[in-house]
Amino acid sequence: MKPTIEWKDNTVVMIDQRKLPNQEIYVCCRDHEQVADAIEKMVIRGAPAIGVAAAYGIALGVFNLKDTQNLDTEFQKIYDRLEKTRPTARNLFWALEEMKSIFLNNRNLELPQLKDLLITEAKRIDQEDLNMCRKIGFWGSDLIESGQNILTHCNAGGLATAGYGTALGVIRAAFESGKKIVVYADETRPFLQGARLTCWELERDNIPVVLITDNMAGHLMQRGEISLVLTGADRITSNGDAANKIGTYSLAVLAKEHKLPFYIAAPMNTIDFNLSDGKQIPIEERHPDEVRKINDVYITTPDMKVRNPAFDVTPAALITAIITEKGIAFPPYTVSLELLR
Repeated sequence: MKPTIEWKDNTVVMIDQRKLPNQEIYVCCRDHEQVADAIEKMVIRGAPAIGVAAAYGIALGVFNLKDTQNLDTEFQKIYDRLEKTRPTARNLFWALEEMKSIFLNNRNLELPQLKDLLITEAKRIDQEDLNMCRKIGFWGSDLIESGQNILTHCNAGGLATAGYGTALGVIRAAFESGKKIVVYADETRPFLQGARLTCWELERDNIPVVLITDNMAGHLMQRGEISLVLTGADRITSNGDAANKIGTYSLAVLAKEHKLPFYIAAPMNTIDFNLSDGKQIPIEERHPDEVRKINDVYITTPDMKVRNPAFDVTPAALITAIITEKGIAFPPYTVSLELLR
């Protein structure tokens, strides 16, 4: 498989995650509007990958400018378009802020030089994400024991990042160290990221994986068939509350009831230190047809009223540890996350 996303021949190329696992198709974005559209329509998804895409979107938008007339105005238009794509993932806004800083500090350069700097910065963000994921894997693998069954939700793997993954990065690192593990993957309705993406990734790496429906998790925990829960996150507040794909909170409650560890794996740029708790995290509500349909086939009446929040928030009190590239944070997170900052 080629990279999840890359800068190639002055375009942004990304794998179309809507088509997996049946087709491996790559989308070529030639302007920032196409990058924004790809983020909104879930061609690319996963908080770290969205951040990388946004960085490349800024670089591509400025690359397509012909002159420096109204440079500040044009940059802000590009920035605003990408900022509006998805509201929950902190990595999106972090990456945009990094790109804006480079722009503001170098806006007086000749336009070709400015373009080169922004492309270089986007590539740095891309490579940095890959490096961070490997470090997350290094730290988190110590929490995994040989013989354990790991339940994960959604997709926090190479497809959700620049490569390797956050939660799946921990799983990969544990597997690569020789530990005998089995991964249980929730299908993750309504977009089926677990069934379509996580299972596809793990099978390609020959990591044992078992697919279950979302409502089977409690039963398997009750029977002692799950050792721990490990997921990614899209935004973490300063007190340790974590927003992740809808259904994560339910797993955390079940894990607490069954006295199982519940771990979050995410890079430090997922942490929003400006928010004190999870009540302040904006929760994206997506199109009702994602719930009404599977593979474009209605599973209910076409006009059925639907709620489709894409994320929920797991309170810090239910999280055993947060695994970052700088180390593992344990409660109280207001202290431990700040020390890692």
